[in-house]
Amino acid sequence: MIRITLVLGYLFFFLVFTCPYYFIYKRWDKNGLSKKRYKSAAKKVHNAFGICLSMAGAQITIDGISNIPKDQAVLYVGNHSSYFDILALFHSIPGGAGFVAKDDMAKIPLLNKWMTFINCLFINRKDVGQGMATIKQAAQYLKDGYSMVIFPEGTRSQDPEPHEFKEGSLRIASLAKAPIIPVAISGTADLLENNPGFRARPATVHITFGEPIDVTKLPRAEKKHLGATIRQWIIDTRKIHNS
Repeated sequence: MIRITLVLGYLFFFLVFTCPYYFIYKRWDKNGLSKKRYKSAAKKVHNAFGICLSMAGAQITIDGISNIPKDQAVLYVGNHSSYFDILALFHSIPGGAGFVAKDDMAKIPLLNKWMTFINCLFINRKDVGQGMATIKQAAQYLKDGYSMVIFPEGTRSQDPEPHEFKEGSLRIASLAKAPIIPVAISGTADLLENNPGFRARPATVHITFGEPIDVTKLPRAEKKHLGATIRQWIIDTRKIHNS
């Protein structure tokens, strides 16, 4: 329990003692300095997540970093099996990215503020209208130069293979005409969820970034089943991780 206690304790410390930034960032946004706010917040979250991952005993290996465009916002599409997916992925993405998260996260005080600072969005999958509005907002962030992350399974899965991907979530890339970067993540559940008694134990985490997918050049038939194609790539890549 020591490792997870340290992680949770540090996160609580971070959220409480960074409260002054709530007012600083609000003023920056008011003065049209949202990009400055994002860079500042993303750097602080990147460092905080790095500390948390070290406390948990994560050893992260990253492949395919050269596949990420340096001058263009992208939509990262990955599998989701652990709370640590978010920490490991955000810490591995150059410059960070906003996450499309369940709307339950918006109810957590302090955390919801920092999620907003790094351009996270909260989606209500039960409300079609609100869900579509969130997808459009995510597309707008991409157009504005901010990368986004989505887990198309919709929730964490402890099964050996990712659950079926919700194809509609990939409309974010189509609306923004932005490339998709598939992401395969392995080992994060070994840090926490696969251990008895809510214990964090050291584990190796593998993250592989796939080649960019230009959705504007895909035939309609391929675009219709793009989620299934990405899911299969993730399954195959995770097998390589575990070989």
